[in-house]
Amino acid sequence: MDDDEQAARHGDPFGPGGRLGRWDPGARGVRVIAVVVLVVALGAAVIAWRARPRAEVITAPTFAVSAAGTGGPASPAAEVVVAVAGKVRSPGMVRLPAGARVADALAAAGGALPGVDTALLNPARKVTDGELIVVGVSPPPAAPGAPPAPGAPGGVVNLNTATLADLDGLPGVGPVLAQRILDHRDRIGGFRAVSDLREVEGIGDSRYEQLKDLVTL
Repeated sequence: MDDDEQAARHGDPFGPGGRLGRWDPGARGVRVIAVVVLVVALGAAVIAWRARPRAEVITAPTFAVSAAGTGGPASPAAEVVVAVAGKVRSPGMVRLPAGARVADALAAAGGALPGVDTALLNPARKVTDGELIVVGVSPPPAAPGAPPAPGAPGGVVNLNTATLADLDGLPGVGPVLAQRILDHRDRIGGFRAVSDLREVEGIGDSRYEQLKDLVTL
């Protein structure tokens, strides 16, 4: 009895005459099986990639450090309200960030009208809250017997709103000293007392006595 007969008699499935021995997928079947195996492997790889742990980026809140060194949420900068009148495109009140200058106020009001001379305004001067900026308009003449208007020749000048021309019109104050007064005002954030004029370079006791009754706050 040969090997095939013995395998068939004893039920050997892998023998030449067994059930699996008779199944031959052929070259095409091998290719199909290889494709199925590849698809299964790719599917498993995609599932594993999607299931991987991911890092989540969290944006930390911005904190501002106070003078005492304690932290807290940053707050928006303070604002000032300035009135811009005269020959500008959009006269009225404008809101500006603290530390803004006359040039910023003019820009917020749409700028001066064509042909208006703004040379008497100091564009680099810092504005103060509640200030009135008049563009291209001369103050009206004072009525007979009335005190001169503030800022007019011979009138009382407000140190915190005066322009270079206003200060230059004071007795004993030329353009150089007037600019020093404006620079000092910007450095200290505005005069708090008329006596602060003593801190300006070029203003001694005699000149202060000459100016103290001609200026105000």
